[in-house]
Amino acid sequence: MRRYIPVLTIAGSDSSGGAGIQADIKTMSAIGCYGMSAITALTAQNTVGVEAIEGVSPMMVKAQIDAVFADISPAAVKTGMLFSTPIVEAVAEALGRHCVSNLVVDPVMVSTTGKRLIAD
Repeated sequence: MRRYIPVLTIAGSDSSGGAGIQADIKTMSAIGCYGMSAITALTAQNTVGVEAIEGVSPMMVKAQIDAVFADISPAAVKTGMLFSTPIVEAVAEALGRHCVSNLVVDPVMVSTTGKRLIAD
């Protein structure tokens, strides 16, 4: 029986599936990991560009992280698009509280088509 390594990705959702949470989970599955997510922002995008972005409340981001850690302790965490300063602070507080030791930080700030993915 194959044992999957639990990994949490904290990032934005890409409606086209080419980046963000969707791409992270595809990659995790391909390398034998069990992908879990905390979504920081929703995007309306495709291969041509990003049409709209909407952030998730920092409280909801923190609640997603806490829910995952309450049940399935991730062996590693990866961050991507965190969208805003309050979300960065919420993620940092939650990860510090859960004593995350294996952390990959990928500060996604601009889409491949050049659209800014972070708030001022």
